[in-house]
Amino acid sequence: MANSKVFLTAEWRKLALAQYAVNKEILTKYLPPNTELDDWQGKYYVSLVGFMFLDVKLRGFNIPFHTNFEEVNLRFYVKYKDGLEWKRGVVFIKEIVPLSAITFVANTIYKEKYQTLPMKHLWTTTAGELKVDYLWKAEEWHSFSITASSKAVDIPIGSEAEFITEHYWGYTKIGANRTSEYGVEHPRWEIYPVKSFKIDVNFQLNYGNDFAFLNDAKPDSVMLAEGSEIRVMKGRKF
Repeated sequence: MANSKVFLTAEWRKLALAQYAVNKEILTKYLPPNTELDDWQGKYYVSLVGFMFLDVKLRGFNIPFHTNFEEVNLRFYVKYKDGLEWKRGVVFIKEIVPLSAITFVANTIYKEKYQTLPMKHLWTTTAGELKVDYLWKAEEWHSFSITASSKAVDIPIGSEAEFITEHYWGYTKIGANRTSEYGVEHPRWEIYPVKSFKIDVNFQLNYGNDFAFLNDAKPDSVMLAEGSEIRVMKGRKF
Protein backbone atom coordinates (compact mmCIF):
# COMPACT_ATOMS: atom_id res chain seq x y z
CA MET A 1 0.00 0.00 0.00
CA ALA A 2 1.13 3.55 -0.66
CA ASN A 3 2.45 5.53 2.28
CA SER A 4 -0.36 8.06 1.85
CA LYS A 5 -2.69 5.38 3.18
CA VAL A 6 -0.71 4.88 6.40
CA PHE A 7 -2.34 6.57 9.39
CA LEU A 8 -0.11 5.35 12.22
CA THR A 9 3.15 3.45 12.60
CA ALA A 10 4.47 1.93 15.83
CA GLU A 11 5.78 -1.21 17.41
CA TRP A 12 3.55 -3.60 19.34
CA ARG A 13 5.78 -5.54 21.74
CA LYS A 14 5.47 -8.36 24.29
CA LEU A 15 1.79 -9.07 23.69
CA ALA A 16 0.25 -11.10 26.53
CA LEU A 17 -2.95 -12.79 25.31
CA ALA A 18 -5.47 -14.87 27.30
CA GLN A 19 -8.33 -16.53 25.40
CA TYR A 20 -11.70 -17.33 26.97
CA ALA A 21 -14.45 -19.26 25.19
CA VAL A 22 -17.78 -17.43 25.54
CA ASN A 23 -21.35 -18.01 24.45
CA LYS A 24 -21.82 -16.50 21.00
CA GLU A 25 -25.06 -14.81 22.14
CA ILE A 26 -22.99 -12.61 24.48
CA LEU A 27 -20.91 -11.31 21.57
CA THR A 28 -23.71 -10.89 19.02
CA LYS A 29 -24.89 -7.62 20.59
CA TYR A 30 -21.41 -6.14 20.09
CA LEU A 31 -21.14 -7.12 16.40
CA PRO A 32 -20.65 -4.22 13.98
CA PRO A 33 -23.21 -4.28 11.13
CA ASN A 34 -22.38 -6.64 8.22
CA THR A 35 -19.74 -8.57 10.18
CA GLU A 36 -20.01 -12.14 11.46
CA LEU A 37 -18.44 -13.90 14.44
CA ASP A 38 -15.25 -15.81 13.59
CA ASP A 39 -14.69 -19.05 15.49
CA TRP A 40 -11.75 -21.31 16.27
CA GLN A 41 -12.89 -24.93 15.94
CA GLY A 42 -16.39 -24.01 17.11
CA LYS A 43 -15.23 -21.77 19.97
CA TYR A 44 -15.96 -18.06 20.12
CA TYR A 45 -13.15 -16.34 21.95
CA VAL A 46 -12.65 -13.09 23.75
CA SER A 47 -9.00 -12.23 24.39
CA LEU A 48 -7.57 -10.16 27.21
CA VAL A 49 -4.52 -8.51 25.65
CA GLY A 50 -1.77 -6.45 27.27
CA PHE A 51 1.14 -4.96 25.33
CA MET A 52 3.38 -1.95 24.78
CA PHE A 53 2.95 0.68 22.08
CA LEU A 54 6.47 1.90 21.19
CA ASP A 55 7.77 4.63 18.85
CA VAL A 56 4.30 5.78 17.87
CA LYS A 57 4.18 8.08 14.85
CA LEU A 58 1.04 9.68 13.47
CA ARG A 59 1.38 10.20 9.73
CA GLY A 60 5.15 9.95 10.18
CA PHE A 61 5.49 12.35 13.12
CA ASN A 62 6.15 11.62 16.78
CA ILE A 63 3.70 13.19 19.21
CA PRO A 64 5.56 14.55 22.27
CA PHE A 65 4.91 12.47 25.43
CA HIS A 66 2.75 10.03 23.45
CA THR A 67 5.48 7.85 21.92
CA ASN A 68 5.54 4.86 24.31
CA PHE A 69 2.64 3.62 26.44
CA GLU A 70 0.81 0.54 27.69
CA GLU A 71 -2.49 -0.79 26.38
CA VAL A 72 -4.80 -3.49 27.73
CA ASN A 73 -7.87 -4.48 25.75
CA LEU A 74 -10.65 -7.03 25.62
CA ARG A 75 -11.44 -8.08 22.06
CA PHE A 76 -13.24 -10.71 20.01
CA TYR A 77 -12.92 -12.06 16.50
CA VAL A 78 -15.03 -11.39 13.40
CA LYS A 79 -14.99 -11.76 9.65
CA TYR A 80 -16.40 -9.62 6.86
CA LYS A 81 -17.09 -10.67 3.28
CA ASP A 82 -15.79 -7.95 0.96
CA GLY A 83 -16.86 -9.09 -2.50
CA LEU A 84 -15.33 -12.57 -2.82
CA GLU A 85 -12.76 -12.02 -0.06
CA TRP A 86 -13.25 -12.90 3.59
CA LYS A 87 -11.44 -10.39 5.82
CA ARG A 88 -10.68 -11.57 9.35
CA GLY A 89 -10.63 -8.92 12.03
CA VAL A 90 -11.17 -7.95 15.64
CA VAL A 91 -13.73 -5.88 17.55
CA PHE A 92 -12.84 -4.23 20.85
CA ILE A 93 -15.08 -4.29 23.89
CA LYS A 94 -12.79 -1.74 25.55
CA GLU A 95 -9.22 -0.46 25.20
CA ILE A 96 -7.44 0.95 28.25
CA VAL A 97 -4.50 3.36 27.86
CA PRO A 98 -2.78 5.79 30.28
CA LEU A 99 -3.01 8.87 28.03
CA SER A 100 -6.19 10.96 27.85
CA ALA A 101 -5.28 12.47 24.47
CA ILE A 102 -5.20 9.01 22.88
CA THR A 103 -8.60 8.24 24.40
CA PHE A 104 -10.09 11.52 23.21
CA VAL A 105 -8.97 11.10 19.60
CA ALA A 106 -9.95 7.42 19.42
CA ASN A 107 -13.40 7.93 20.94
CA THR A 108 -14.39 11.15 19.19
CA ILE A 109 -12.98 10.54 15.72
CA TYR A 110 -13.06 6.76 15.47
CA LYS A 111 -16.00 5.92 17.79
CA GLU A 112 -13.81 3.44 19.67
CA LYS A 113 -14.28 2.56 23.34
CA TYR A 114 -11.08 3.76 24.99
CA GLN A 115 -10.70 4.50 28.69
CA THR A 116 -7.85 6.39 30.40
CA LEU A 117 -6.52 4.81 33.60
CA PRO A 118 -3.22 4.76 35.51
CA MET A 119 -1.05 1.99 34.03
CA LYS A 120 2.39 0.47 34.38
CA HIS A 121 4.35 -2.48 33.09
CA LEU A 122 7.40 -4.50 34.03
CA TRP A 123 9.55 -6.67 31.78
CA THR A 124 12.27 -8.76 33.41
CA THR A 125 14.65 -11.27 31.84
CA THR A 126 16.62 -13.77 33.91
CA ALA A 127 18.48 -16.93 32.95
CA GLY A 128 16.31 -18.42 30.23
CA GLU A 129 13.12 -16.73 31.44
CA LEU A 130 11.10 -13.68 30.42
CA LYS A 131 8.44 -12.21 32.68
CA VAL A 132 5.97 -9.52 31.59
CA ASP A 133 3.48 -7.75 33.82
CA TYR A 134 0.77 -5.30 32.75
CA LEU A 135 -1.08 -3.40 35.47
CA TRP A 136 -3.89 -0.83 35.48
CA LYS A 137 -5.95 0.87 38.17
CA ALA A 138 -9.76 0.90 37.94
CA GLU A 139 -10.81 1.46 41.58
CA GLU A 140 -8.15 -1.12 42.43
CA TRP A 141 -5.05 -2.45 40.67
CA HIS A 142 -5.61 -5.21 38.10
CA SER A 143 -2.80 -7.26 36.58
CA PHE A 144 -1.97 -9.75 33.83
CA SER A 145 1.41 -11.49 34.20
CA ILE A 146 3.15 -14.17 32.15
CA THR A 147 6.40 -16.05 32.73
CA ALA A 148 7.80 -17.69 29.59
CA SER A 149 10.93 -19.12 28.06
CA SER A 150 13.11 -16.30 26.78
CA LYS A 151 13.69 -18.03 23.43
CA ALA A 152 10.98 -17.17 20.90
CA VAL A 153 9.70 -19.78 18.43
CA ASP A 154 7.71 -19.65 15.20
CA ILE A 155 3.90 -19.83 15.40
CA PRO A 156 2.84 -23.21 13.95
CA ILE A 157 0.80 -23.14 10.74
CA GLY A 158 -2.86 -23.89 11.40
CA SER A 159 -2.56 -23.41 15.16
CA GLU A 160 -4.79 -21.54 17.57
CA ALA A 161 -1.96 -19.04 18.05
CA GLU A 162 -2.05 -18.36 14.30
CA PHE A 163 -5.82 -17.80 14.45
CA ILE A 164 -5.47 -15.34 17.32
CA THR A 165 -2.58 -13.33 15.88
CA GLU A 166 -3.42 -13.38 12.15
CA HIS A 167 -6.43 -11.05 12.18
CA TYR A 168 -5.45 -8.03 10.12
CA TRP A 169 -8.56 -5.83 10.23
CA GLY A 170 -10.33 -3.78 12.88
CA TYR A 171 -14.09 -3.21 12.85
CA THR A 172 -16.12 -0.70 14.86
CA LYS A 173 -19.86 -0.11 15.03
CA ILE A 174 -20.42 3.58 14.31
CA GLY A 175 -24.20 3.55 13.74
CA ALA A 176 -27.25 1.31 13.47
CA ASN A 177 -26.18 0.21 9.98
CA ARG A 178 -22.69 1.67 9.73
CA THR A 179 -19.31 0.07 10.34
CA SER A 180 -15.80 1.47 10.13
CA GLU A 181 -12.93 -0.72 8.92
CA TYR A 182 -9.16 -0.27 9.06
CA GLY A 183 -6.29 -2.55 8.16
CA VAL A 184 -3.26 -3.43 10.27
CA GLU A 185 -0.07 -4.62 8.58
CA HIS A 186 2.66 -6.59 10.32
CA PRO A 187 4.87 -9.61 9.65
CA ARG A 188 4.15 -13.02 11.12
CA TRP A 189 5.01 -13.02 14.82
CA GLU A 190 7.01 -15.34 17.05
CA ILE A 191 5.82 -16.53 20.46
CA TYR A 192 7.54 -17.38 23.72
CA PRO A 193 6.58 -20.77 25.24
CA VAL A 194 4.52 -19.92 28.34
CA LYS A 195 5.54 -21.47 31.65
CA SER A 196 3.03 -19.84 33.99
CA PHE A 197 0.63 -16.92 34.21
CA LYS A 198 -1.49 -14.97 36.69
CA ILE A 199 -4.60 -12.97 35.84
CA ASP A 200 -5.91 -10.79 38.67
CA VAL A 201 -8.70 -8.87 36.95
CA ASN A 202 -12.24 -7.89 37.90
CA PHE A 203 -13.84 -8.36 34.49
CA GLN A 204 -17.24 -7.12 35.65
CA LEU A 205 -15.77 -3.84 36.89
CA ASN A 206 -13.67 -3.34 33.76
CA TYR A 207 -15.97 -4.68 31.03
CA GLY A 208 -19.52 -4.88 32.40
CA ASN A 209 -21.99 -7.50 33.55
CA ASP A 210 -21.81 -9.48 30.30
CA PHE A 211 -18.27 -10.50 31.22
CA ALA A 212 -18.64 -10.93 34.99
CA PHE A 213 -18.49 -14.72 34.60
CA LEU A 214 -14.86 -14.43 33.47
CA ASN A 215 -13.92 -13.60 37.08
CA ASP A 216 -14.27 -17.32 37.82
CA ALA A 217 -13.25 -18.69 34.41
CA LYS A 218 -9.96 -20.29 33.47
CA PRO A 219 -8.59 -19.19 30.09
CA ASP A 220 -8.60 -21.78 27.31
CA SER A 221 -5.12 -20.63 26.30
CA VAL A 222 -2.47 -18.06 27.21
CA MET A 223 0.30 -16.90 24.91
CA LEU A 224 3.08 -14.33 24.76
CA ALA A 225 3.96 -12.91 21.36
CA GLU A 226 7.05 -10.80 20.65
CA GLY A 227 5.18 -8.53 18.23
CA SER A 228 6.78 -6.30 15.60
CA GLU A 229 6.60 -3.00 13.82
CA ILE A 230 3.03 -2.36 12.67
CA ARG A 231 1.24 -0.02 10.30
CA VAL A 232 -2.37 1.06 10.81
CA MET A 233 -3.97 2.09 7.55
CA LYS A 234 -6.51 4.84 7.00
CA GLY A 235 -10.00 3.48 7.44
CA ARG A 236 -13.22 3.45 5.50
CA LYS A 237 -16.91 3.30 6.39
CA PHE A 238 -19.58 1.06 4.93
